[in-house]
Amino acid sequence: MTHMDIKLVRIFVSIVKNQGFANAQQELNLSTSAISTYMNQLEHMVGFKLCERGRGGFAITQKGEMFFQEAKRILNELENFSRHTAQIKGELTGTIKIGMLDSMVTDRNIPLDQIIQQFSEQNPNVYIKLQVQSPYELQMGILENRFDVAIGSFFLKMNGVMYQALHKEQQWLFCSDTHPLYKQQGLTAEIIRREKMVSRGYWSHTELAKQGFKHSFATVDSMEAQLVLILSGQYIGYLPEHFAQYWVEQQRLKVLLPATFGYTAPFSLIFRRGRTKDPVIQSFRKIIKGFF
Repeated sequence: MTHMDIKLVRIFVSIVKNQGFANAQQELNLSTSAISTYMNQLEHMVGFKLCERGRGGFAITQKGEMFFQEAKRILNELENFSRHTAQIKGELTGTIKIGMLDSMVTDRNIPLDQIIQQFSEQNPNVYIKLQVQSPYELQMGILENRFDVAIGSFFLKMNGVMYQALHKEQQWLFCSDTHPLYKQQGLTAEIIRREKMVSRGYWSHTELAKQGFKHSFATVDSMEAQLVLILSGQYIGYLPEHFAQYWVEQQRLKVLLPATFGYTAPFSLIFRRGRTKDPVIQSFRKIIKGFF
């Protein structure tokens, strides 16, 4: 394929993944009119309609879906070819797609900033793409090659994903200084379990039950959102020790019965089974091993 052909295919894949022209604008850094022009060019080139767009919304056609699956495979092969060619030359190029959980920036047990610094210094020609996602999305991203590596805590493990243990993150149950439990004396587990609990959207009912709570009264998808609801004084909830430290020092948060409700979350570096020889993944794993 020519350079322009590859560009058009990449644009189409981005459109499908983002479910529409407007949603793909930010990733592609293109206007919707430019995206529409490129799509018209691609459809003219292949000779069939790839997707429906207009007032009825975005929808991929049957032939477009078949083309999309093949396009993903081809683009992945091209990236692997580029990497292996660079390896023969003695240097790494291309892109490394890294996934992570939110709130990790305050976790000194996994100094991701230093890890990326070393990786970038050793591989200056590798473009780094870092994205925050939930544990489920991180694992699915690894299986679908949307991520090369990812770091997080994974209670439910998936077939086809390799897990390299890193460390265990301490989690405590907190209430804020405006919550009735903050100054209450003689707290018991029974009293605490009667309070309104905020849980994470990726938690299953089983995970919640492990901590002794039958159900939650609010759901969030990030640690920052969880912190906001806890600070509101209306909910109790779990936070990583490192993430909550500042608010504990400010006496805005209080740990509730640590011996009963505290637990540790094992963190791992994950990558797809069968990609252990990928030079970019090998380089990243080698660097991260030096920190553990």
